[in-house]
Amino acid sequence: MSDSRIKVVLCDLGKVLVDFDHKRSAQRISGFCAKNPLEIYNLFFDSQVTVAFEEGKIGPQEFYSRVKEMLALKLSYDSFVPIWNDIFFLSAGNRKVYSLLNRLKADYRTAMLSNINILHYEYLKRSFPVFDVFHQLFLSYELGLAKPDKSIYHKVISILGVSAEEVFYCDDRPELVESASSLGIRSFVFRDVPGLLKDLAGLDIIPARA
Repeated sequence: MSDSRIKVVLCDLGKVLVDFDHKRSAQRISGFCAKNPLEIYNLFFDSQVTVAFEEGKIGPQEFYSRVKEMLALKLSYDSFVPIWNDIFFLSAGNRKVYSLLNRLKADYRTAMLSNINILHYEYLKRSFPVFDVFHQLFLSYELGLAKPDKSIYHKVISILGVSAEEVFYCDDRPELVESASSLGIRSFVFRDVPGLLKDLAGLDIIPARA
């Protein structure tokens, strides 16, 4: 291990290790209600009910019931769940991040912090074998908190038993990185693999020419 003070490599899931596109699900759902895909996307995927689901404040059945009411949805729960989950895919960049984390796991504690609901997590666990590169998983629905709430970062640091300065964190959303950075976490916006390699090298986590 290098002489860097970094002890934990913490990263986001979506758009880092697994890609997703909510518009795929919105397009399919539009066939079962009177709203168009854009209306569904705006009403559904960024709504307070979705936030509540990701924070574990409501369960899958209640989430479905609220969505059904919001959209006047003509779709059963059992038919809704596969469509709700059909947003994920792996890119070449995702695979490179996976390979990199697999290497880092030998010398650093690796952890994931994700805003995610139980249906998406259970689906990803079955369908995308990516979680084995992490020593610890921090899931918003289990923690009862979601990024960018500073409380979730405080909680993660406390569980890890390290100081903020001992954590390298990357996330694709600048506002989440800004929140973590304000606490002293070494935080970086993930844009692509070359950028991630540069950020890691800048803290001596990997050699500059890895």
